[in-house]
Amino acid sequence: MKKIIFALLTAVGLVAGAHAAGGGIAWDKAPVNTSDTASLQNGAKLFVNYCLNCHSAAFMRFNRLKDIGLTDEQIKDNLLFTTTKVGDTMKAAIDPLQAKAWFGANPPDLTVIARSRAGSGGTGADYLYTFLRTFYRDPATGTGWNNLAFPSVGMPHVLWQLQGDRRPVFEERTVHGATEHIFKGWEQVSSGTMTPLQYDQAVGDLVNYLQWMGEPAQNTRVRVGVWVLAFLGLFTLIAWRLNAAFWKDVK
Repeated sequence: MKKIIFALLTAVGLVAGAHAAGGGIAWDKAPVNTSDTASLQNGAKLFVNYCLNCHSAAFMRFNRLKDIGLTDEQIKDNLLFTTTKVGDTMKAAIDPLQAKAWFGANPPDLTVIARSRAGSGGTGADYLYTFLRTFYRDPATGTGWNNLAFPSVGMPHVLWQLQGDRRPVFEERTVHGATEHIFKGWEQVSSGTMTPLQYDQAVGDLVNYLQWMGEPAQNTRVRVGVWVLAFLGLFTLIAWRLNAAFWKDVK
């Protein structure tokens, strides 16, 4: 038993050490509400304008946006930039060969990105919300940008005009003889077209849309699930009382 406990403690220590060595920052809680159609519509607009240039959502069709309150006409007039048919899937406009040459690899498909990025730091939406808000200039990288949540990321900051330029501020600390850089906050270098609050709200809408896109039927699933659980509870009560009635005369 002592050996088992020791092995478990050692495994936990290794995991914690690996996490600490990996660096990064704590993920912020994403303001996700997939019932907020106004947020989802704004998120869809941001996704098409800023993400769909490089990233596809190959398992999502434009006409599915009708589920968040948009009409075919609104989709055609405002969101169809890479295709001409509302029934088409969301394909990126970029050439795959060019993307690989520029970024080192093809940008990943984003259909279920919010579901695939969950980790010990939080949900996939929390990761994306943190990631999209922690870009900073780094001349040493190929794109000129870096990210606190994903160091050495190959993706440039496509929303930089909205957010502006920021510089991370670190504090140096000596721990066990080694110097560590602790993230303390941001210093605004140049303003964007949005205030920090407006940018956070916009990123929240974009992440909310990505969360919804990963499972468009999730709200229906939750509603149906509540009724199913209520039925099962009622059926259990009826079955229990019937069982008591059947066996009451049996001794």
